[in-house]
Amino acid sequence: MRHRRAHMTRALLEGVAFGLKDSFTLIAEAGTAPIREVRVSGGGARSALWRRILASVLASDLVTVNTTEGAAYGAALLAAVGVGQWADVPTACRCAVRATGRTTPDPAATVRYADAYNLYRDLYPALEGLFPRMATFA
Repeated sequence: MRHRRAHMTRALLEGVAFGLKDSFTLIAEAGTAPIREVRVSGGGARSALWRRILASVLASDLVTVNTTEGAAYGAALLAAVGVGQWADVPTACRCAVRATGRTTPDPAATVRYADAYNLYRDLYPALEGLFPRMATFA
């Protein structure tokens, strides 16, 4: 009863961040180079709280860019490359995408989130057997 809307909102943001970290973990396990910087755009990128949580969970700098239309802007850049405006995608990005801000992880929060993420990862196998039962309530 002591938890309010702000607590639930933060828990939701943290859960989404842990889901994104799962993707980053899979990418790392595939043998790619470490991710040191993440570019963010769109409405969520305007929230300082969301950027701080995400940077700390991912243990990576978050860089905001000069557009809020992430997917649509990317599609437009791809189309421009397709019609010859730029020679390739890296050139298009260098010409059209600019960093506008940076959010760095909070070291203390990164440690706390690493511990919480390990618990998050342990929950899936512990709950997996219940998923078929949960499906009956859909």
